[in-house]
Amino acid sequence: QVQLVESGGGLVQAGGSLRLSCAASGRTFSSYYMGWFRQAPGKEREFVAAISWSGGRKSYTNSVEGRFTISRDNAKNTVYLQMNSLKPEDTAVYYCAADRVLGVTATEYSYWGQGTQVTVSS
Repeated sequence: QVQLVESGGGLVQAGGSLRLSCAASGRTFSSYYMGWFRQAPGKEREFVAAISWSGGRKSYTNSVEGRFTISRDNAKNTVYLQMNSLKPEDTAVYYCAADRVLGVTATEYSYWGQGTQVTVSS
């Protein structure tokens, strides 16, 4: 069982940066693959990035490649999403998720946080 709590969202101007954090409970955090997803109003939840348990494998959706960076600190039970060069279309609720596989779809993840709002103004 893993419990996830996101933080770091907020309002930022286009071109700005934010760093999201996701703190996980449980002593087995290092054995979980972690993902970030986002959901804009009226849209389905979409994959943003994922990272393997060791941090050695990462995956990004095309629209954030080169702008966002996912990382993790297993000693702190935390996964991060550094978001640079933000665009208005990045506005959404961002969720972190955990499971035993490196997935790119929401259905592949069993554990979810409550989400944190990111709003990018033009």
